[in-house]
Amino acid sequence: MTRPRPLRDMPVERVDVTGIDGEGTGVTRVDGKVLFVAGALPGERVLVRRYEGTPRYDRARVLEVERASSQRVVPPCAHAGVCGGCSLQHLEPGAQIAVKQRQLEDQLRHIGRVRPGRILPPIQGPSLHYRSKARLSVRVPKTRGALVGFREYHSSFVTAMESCPVLDARVGERILDLRALVARLQHPQAIPQWEVACTAEHAVLILRHLEDLGANDLRLLQGFADEHGLHILLQGGGPESLRPLPGAELPQLSYTLPEFDLDLQFQPLGFIQVNQWVNPVLVRRAMALLAPEPGEDILDLFCGLGNFTLPMARLGARALGIEGDARLVAQAQRNAERNGLSAHARFLTADLTQTALADLPGGAGVRKMLIDPPRSGAIDILKGIGPALRHLVYVSCNPDTLARDSAYLVQQQGFRLEAAGIVNMFPHTAHVESVALFTR
Repeated sequence: MTRPRPLRDMPVERVDVTGIDGEGTGVTRVDGKVLFVAGALPGERVLVRRYEGTPRYDRARVLEVERASSQRVVPPCAHAGVCGGCSLQHLEPGAQIAVKQRQLEDQLRHIGRVRPGRILPPIQGPSLHYRSKARLSVRVPKTRGALVGFREYHSSFVTAMESCPVLDARVGERILDLRALVARLQHPQAIPQWEVACTAEHAVLILRHLEDLGANDLRLLQGFADEHGLHILLQGGGPESLRPLPGAELPQLSYTLPEFDLDLQFQPLGFIQVNQWVNPVLVRRAMALLAPEPGEDILDLFCGLGNFTLPMARLGARALGIEGDARLVAQAQRNAERNGLSAHARFLTADLTQTALADLPGGAGVRKMLIDPPRSGAIDILKGIGPALRHLVYVSCNPDTLARDSAYLVQQQGFRLEAAGIVNMFPHTAHVESVALFTR
């Protein structure tokens, strides 16, 4: 891939924006060349200046909006347009959902050559203070104090954030305090990041440190935690090095799925869905599409800590969850036990990029399956589908790979794409999650 080269002393241009890409960036063509315009919306006329480019495309910054879209709004964050954490804050939230739904349908049509039989209503929740898991970078320039935040748009620099309206408010409104805290530590340059993990009961900050922390550092951290009602954990190495401050205990983190009477525990560094308003609705939708019945066998691939497996079991199915991360599998088994579902839910560790479906317990004859793969999709495991499978629910975090896998399921395996719709897990970003139902 050709790396963009800087463009300097470029003239101001007036352009009409015609579309928007998968990163939430405005798109147009000038003299046959694609021009990406960050912060611009379809239908707008803007003054821009190009700042980098390749032989195939250039990128430009908006200098002035001469004709604004009717869907343009004032961003809720002062750092919008600079911070790379969000790319759509200037677009009305309802219009963001429409853009994502259109992107899903376009990818299914253009990449997969398929159309869903019906479009599912979008799953959505609050657009602010929704994010309960995040990783905040730290940088300590020589010429100024510490910076804590997401990286800038298309840059490795850390945004000089003062607050973040999409993070849990207990953390998002403490960015300036975190910056001041880092600056007071003995070796601030040895702090690469903070990780955030929040539940309704606890707000946890995990300090990644590359140098040992002194006694004064520990006092500062404890004082900060006490003052703001936070838990601070320390990570000096890999995940196994995680520990609380001296004299404190590791908080027990969990989230609930009330409709299924489930309380799921997770580790502070473990994977969960970041939006705990949207996740219960997603699980409800997935169970409605899957329709588990008492006594039937169902596979849940890429199961994590049992987010979908345990609701299947609660509905009476014999659910087998399979996941490549042994720590998540162990957590899932503990969740089954503490929710009284050990007789209905089992979990196994397996690398699903290297394992054939027929080699999994019950894989050859299973009739129903749910998959929630990473961004790379699930094409390898789907190639092992046997003739018995009739019902597949696919939870996706990447419309491109969902479309690719849909093409295989429909054209090679004889499935029908019954339904698909978006899940707005990350408001104000261009990230598109979705759920789809395939039957044959």
